[in-house]
Amino acid sequence: MSDDEALAYARQCFPDGNYCLVRDWRWLDLEVTESLRLQLAQTRRQPALIYAHTAIYDSERRWDVGDFVRTSLLYQHEGFHFRTLNTAYLLLGPGTRIRVSADAVASIF
Repeated sequence: MSDDEALAYARQCFPDGNYCLVRDWRWLDLEVTESLRLQLAQTRRQPALIYAHTAIYDSERRWDVGDFVRTSLLYQHEGFHFRTLNTAYLLLGPGTRIRVSADAVASIF
């Protein structure tokens, strides 16, 4: 899907905004304790986030084109939609999924 096609798709699916198109992404599954996993489940979140090297378009204008993006924790995933509590991230093109420690991610950001 081209960037223009993805933007048209996002505008149709999310007419009220709150979406971000990204490429060159990494899905980070966080290694967390069972206690933290249960705490996250109470707010319907999961220990995963996206780090993308390239923002294509952000409807809320938080990032400029070409900026890197780090999401908050996963709320829901369907197809190439990675949803947090506030935003739908459209994962365009190939990416990778890796398991990392939560401490490692916290030390980077």
